[in-house]
Amino acid sequence: MTESRLSWWEVVKSVAASMFGVQSEKKRQADFSSHQSIVPFLIVGVIFVAVFVISLIIFVKWLIPG
Repeated sequence: MTESRLSWWEVVKSVAASMFGVQSEKKRQADFSSHQSIVPFLIVGVIFVAVFVISLIIFVKWLIPG
């Protein structure tokens, strides 16, 4: 297998699929078998979680006014 690095867009798609629970085992193994650092996945994952939590806070504040 050739060592090809994933683009940031591919990392974003992979993290999004994982967060929604639709990431296949085959795709997950392919993502991590490329010997790529886990750092891009961690960065994108933290950003996704932060956006999700902030969105929930905003939604709840909108739903239950002051």
